[in-house]
Amino acid sequence: MSGGASADPRPAPEPTRQAIPSGGFYFVVNAGSGSQRSKETQTVIREVLESGGHRCRFFEARRGGDLPALAARALDEAQQNDGVIAAAGGDGTLNAVAQLALGGGRPFAMVPRGTFNYFGRTHGIPQDLRAAAEALLDARLVHVQVGMVNDRVFLVNASLGLYPRLLEDREAFKQRFGRSRFVAFCSALASLRRHWQPMPIEVEVDGDRQVLATQSLFVGNNALQLQQVGVEEADAIGHALAVLMLRPVGTAGLFGLLLRGAFSRLGDADSVISFSTPALTVRPLTTGRGRRLKVAVDGEIVHLSAPLVFRVAPQRLALLVPRYSASPAGAACD
Repeated sequence: MSGGASADPRPAPEPTRQAIPSGGFYFVVNAGSGSQRSKETQTVIREVLESGGHRCRFFEARRGGDLPALAARALDEAQQNDGVIAAAGGDGTLNAVAQLALGGGRPFAMVPRGTFNYFGRTHGIPQDLRAAAEALLDARLVHVQVGMVNDRVFLVNASLGLYPRLLEDREAFKQRFGRSRFVAFCSALASLRRHWQPMPIEVEVDGDRQVLATQSLFVGNNALQLQQVGVEEADAIGHALAVLMLRPVGTAGLFGLLLRGAFSRLGDADSVISFSTPALTVRPLTTGRGRRLKVAVDGEIVHLSAPLVFRVAPQRLALLVPRYSASPAGAACD
C-alpha cells in the first residue's frame, strides 16, 4: 500500500536492567508446611541457580517465629557478599524477608510457595517452583510500592476487625483439611455464621477526622487482589493505598458480600466504603491509647499499638522479576 511507513529492520531494544549482584542468593525458606516440601524447594533452587553460575545459601525456618532472626542473618550475609536476599514461601514468609530487605540496601528475590501468592502473581513471578527459580537467572530489577502499618511492612494487605478473625479460622481449617482455595472459602462460610459486633473507630485522612462503626477495615497494596474482588481503587496502587470499610451488616449481608467478592462486584455494595489515600490513621474508640490491637498483615496475625498509622512506605522495595514480565501497578523499572 502506497504512502505507508516502511518497517524498521532494527530489532526492538531490550528492557534496561541492572545486573544481578554477583555475591549469590541468600534464601530464607519456611519449612512449616513440611520438611519434604522444604527439601524439594531447596534442591530445585540450588540445582537451577548453581547451574547458572550463582552461589546460594539457605536459612530454613522450622517455625514462623524463627523467620525474623533468620532473615536478619540472611541479610547480613547478603550485605557482606554483595548478594541478593531471597525468600521461598507464602505471603507471610515473603513479608518477613521483605521487611528487612526494604531498609537493608539489597535486592529482594522470591520463589512463591503459598496458596494465593498475590504478590508473586502481581509481579509476573511463575508459580511453578522450577520456573520461578529459572526466572532469577535472567531477571531485571524493579522498585515496587509497599505499605506500612506503624513499623510493619505489608506487601498485599493489612486489616483489623473481621478479617483477622477469618484468617484465624482459616488456619484452623487448614490444619484439619489441608491448604487449598476451596478450604479457605469453606472456612469463610463457617466464620460468617457468627454474630460480628461493629467496632467504633476514628479515621483520619489529611487532617479530616470521621467517627464511624465498622465490622472490618481493610487496607490493600495489591492491585491484583483488589481487581479480583471488584474494587476500582485497584488503579490507585502505585501512588496510594486502597481502603475498604464495612458498614455493620447481619449474617445474610456478610454472605452477600462474600458472593459479591467472588464475582468481582464487591465495590458496588452499598455497605462497603472505599477510597484511596497515601496515608490514614485509625484510632479504635473502645481501647486506650497504646493498647495493642490484633491486625492481619499479609495473612499473619500481629499485635500493634494504637493508633494504627497506615501509609505508603517512603522507599520502594528493589525486586527481581522475570526479564520480560510486564511492569505491574506500583512498579518503577530500572
